[in-house]
Amino acid sequence: MDILESDLQWQVKRYKQLIQITEKLHSSLNIDILLGELCVSLKELYPDFSFSLLLSQDTYSHNDLPIIELEYDSENIAAIKAYASGELQFESSLSANTAIIYAPLKGKQVTHGVLQVVAVNSTVFPENEMEFLNLLASAAGSSLENAYLYQQSMREISNLQLINETSHCLNSNLRLVDTMTYMSDQIIASIDAQEVGFFLFSNVHGNVKILPGSTPYFYTQQAKIYIDYLKEKIELEKTPLFIGDINLPNMKNSPSFHSILAIPMIHSEELKGFSIVMHQKPYFFSFDTFKLLQSLIHHSSLALTNSMLREELEHMIITDHLTKLHSRKFLDEKIQGSMKESEEGTFILLDIDNFKEINDTYGHQVGDQVLVQVANLIKRNIRGEDIGARWGGEELALYLPGCPLEKGVAVAERLVKKVSENSEPHITVSCGVSYWNKERLDGYNLLFKRADDALYIAKGTGKNKVVIQENGVRVS
Repeated sequence: MDILESDLQWQVKRYKQLIQITEKLHSSLNIDILLGELCVSLKELYPDFSFSLLLSQDTYSHNDLPIIELEYDSENIAAIKAYASGELQFESSLSANTAIIYAPLKGKQVTHGVLQVVAVNSTVFPENEMEFLNLLASAAGSSLENAYLYQQSMREISNLQLINETSHCLNSNLRLVDTMTYMSDQIIASIDAQEVGFFLFSNVHGNVKILPGSTPYFYTQQAKIYIDYLKEKIELEKTPLFIGDINLPNMKNSPSFHSILAIPMIHSEELKGFSIVMHQKPYFFSFDTFKLLQSLIHHSSLALTNSMLREELEHMIITDHLTKLHSRKFLDEKIQGSMKESEEGTFILLDIDNFKEINDTYGHQVGDQVLVQVANLIKRNIRGEDIGARWGGEELALYLPGCPLEKGVAVAERLVKKVSENSEPHITVSCGVSYWNKERLDGYNLLFKRADDALYIAKGTGKNKVVIQENGVRVS
């Protein structure tokens, strides 16, 4: 009778403890706190036993807790069997004088791991202890599942908010550089990527263009090895790539990236380009991260295409189709802006001598080629801030903001010489030069008129020369 009472008291005590532990575990949806509570409870219940939590999907850092990743190729057959079957497993060793219980941490949907309890100096576990540990493990598994589901839902909500914010921002008519920079910042912040690159397939077969917003690494020679490898796979498969640990043979002597996500950018069922996200650590990105990146790229493809089309249209409006110089309208606007902001500037009007004879002799196709030749010489002989434009017909123009007259005249003289020496068929050009500065009242219409008058004089006095119309006529 005393034994029965003692056993009953033990059971009552244990089940009270189980209720208290279960309440503690279910009171938190934070996985770190939950696992900490479980370990504290196990230490209190079994101070003479050792234990470990073998978790199957743990992505957290618990340096102070006895947590081990459950590996499916492990030699611990009993642990794998408990995990796979969802049933308690027991093993003992006479030689080591130990008994081990493996209790599955089982939720309603899946098993999340195994609780391993080791009793030293014993080869058996009391049956009632085994039953208690099984119930405790089930309570832990249920609370773990709730916490995992809660954190997963929080991630999903966060991801949806991120996608929504990104879509809203990208569809607010950003320029291409702003669109891609925003995307790059979002990806780095949301998935902790080290390198992010965006690539557009160019018209030249096999080539890709690195889009603005890509991290500086992708402009290096080393990055080209990754770009070429992934470009080939994307073109062939046209599907997203999730690479956990890549080792390219020609990267042995350089710092290498092992974790890579590569997502094709597709619009209207056409492959436009792709993005690459990289980290040096192997298996750094989770599959959830992979899915999030796919969603971000999918939602950004339309915005990217719109930005590209808008800039292409803008380029067409401000660019002459034949010479690829700027349009006259663009030149007018830039000169007006410069006369408000700069201190001085030089304007050059350039005309191809005897252009009608070239068309009559060689045909209009050669005439077009001559225009392109002169336009290319202009582009190669001016600064980045200078503006070359097609003025109309065979007349071309240059505006040199912040450039004093003497330097502007030197540019015009250099162009006259270059055209004469490098044109085929041989041609010459005449230039009229005008200048303005802040010290006197002036206007851009007067600037144009002075250059046009100077050009008229150059054409009428022998051609193949530079004439300056500035406080009187001067031939250089």
